[in-house]
Amino acid sequence: MLASAARTGTEPPGTAPLSGSVDGPGALEPLLRAALAALEEGAARRGGPVPALEPGELAARVAGEYAAARGEEALPRLTSLLAYGSADPADPLCAAHLHCPPLAVAVAADLAVSALNPSQDSWDQAPAATTLETLLLAELAGLVGYGEEAAGVLTSGGTESNLMGLMLARDRVMGRASGRQVELEGVPRGGPRPRVFTSAAAHFSVQRAAALLGLGEDAVVPVGIDHAQRMDPGALAGALERCADAGELPVAVVATAGTTDTGTVDPLPECARLAAEYGAWYHVDAAYGGGALLSDRLAPLLDGVELADSVSLDWHKLGWQPVAAGVFLVRRARTYASLARRAVYLNPRDDEEAGYPSLLGLSLRTTRRADGFSIAVTLRTLGREGLGRLVDACHDLALAGAAAVRAHPRLELHADPVLTAFLFRYVPRGHSDPEHSDPERIDRINAALRRRLLREGRAVVGRTELPGEGPGRVRLKLTLLNPHATPSDVERLLDAVAEAGLAEERAHEEAGEQAGEESL
Repeated sequence: MLASAARTGTEPPGTAPLSGSVDGPGALEPLLRAALAALEEGAARRGGPVPALEPGELAARVAGEYAAARGEEALPRLTSLLAYGSADPADPLCAAHLHCPPLAVAVAADLAVSALNPSQDSWDQAPAATTLETLLLAELAGLVGYGEEAAGVLTSGGTESNLMGLMLARDRVMGRASGRQVELEGVPRGGPRPRVFTSAAAHFSVQRAAALLGLGEDAVVPVGIDHAQRMDPGALAGALERCADAGELPVAVVATAGTTDTGTVDPLPECARLAAEYGAWYHVDAAYGGGALLSDRLAPLLDGVELADSVSLDWHKLGWQPVAAGVFLVRRARTYASLARRAVYLNPRDDEEAGYPSLLGLSLRTTRRADGFSIAVTLRTLGREGLGRLVDACHDLALAGAAAVRAHPRLELHADPVLTAFLFRYVPRGHSDPEHSDPERIDRINAALRRRLLREGRAVVGRTELPGEGPGRVRLKLTLLNPHATPSDVERLLDAVAEAGLAEERAHEEAGEQAGEESL
């Protein structure tokens, strides 16, 4: 039995074993064997990228299993359920989101963190992990192009990192304009209206951050983009000029290096120049595109990122880490001043003066996992070169996928991939000629075919909409983050899309015929 097998013989009867100390690995070993066997069994039972169930059916099964799981069987039973009921990013036909299959070495490192449970808010909870995070962040800052003045922290992802970037922008730019400490006194009332400039294709977390920081979502000015969803520098220049003419305060320019839908990189040097010209903080959201820095081929796409005042990176995208592995970096450590905090029970001044460092003043969080450990292990295991090969493999896969879409008679490519993602759509029979197509019907079929693939457990494909108004904007999306997938896997996925599209066409036709008969 699992509980008895996990006993070390030293703990009091009836006490559940712990994972740390000398006895911890012995307590973990039988439990891990059971969990790994259950993972394998659940994945085999799923037999594809996602379970072939309607959401309500899966919810009922989860509820039943959760109610029935008791005692020693809870771990294997619920682990098997989790594996069965997961969308598996390691399956080549699961390619909807920036949801990577983590590397086995990173997961093993993450297990060590879970077993030891260090917390990064004080040295005495994480002695080695504190130094390791500091060393890792210095290495990542160098990858971005920052110098020794840089600072940063591990975050939960791009949303938290973007919030931190805009928080520092608010405090420094509005503080400079008002002569007040915004982090202490709050957003000045009655002064010039604050404005944040970002592309119309930027991540929604920019608006969310503006709301949380008291600027309001309406403070965010969406800047025009081109067909590839790249910010237009001329449109940014015009928006900043209008802001200045209206007596408003340009607080930040947020450029995107790797948009969620298309992977497009904004013109980073031009954005930097315009931000500096108008005295705005310059933040680059490279949560997706930061992975390009690992690749000699793709790194030039991010030329100019080193000019940013702050940068967001996510290693749980093009870094193949378990969630969460976000990184926030600033070019100059002194700009971090408004986040500094001292709690006498965590980082008393005399401890720091005695050589016990603290990371508390670098994060919005207090208790914080040592999420940087798996990144550090991965970098030391594979190196930039090894990780760069994985990035290039995914980029090659996207290029092959785009070529397959162009060659397919029923599929239409939106634009060539920049990183590892691209948009496309299924074009129903008789709709190839724009003058005779029904954009609403095309949208309905594309949305429905994606749900059909999910319902049948065949594939996980993304869905989005192009910027603008009116019908005809629905697109399907492949985000290819599995370096072990092959071009034939992508072709198989695209064939599944086309088959599901044809099935939806027929279903719509049958529904129309039935409605016509009922109206007679």
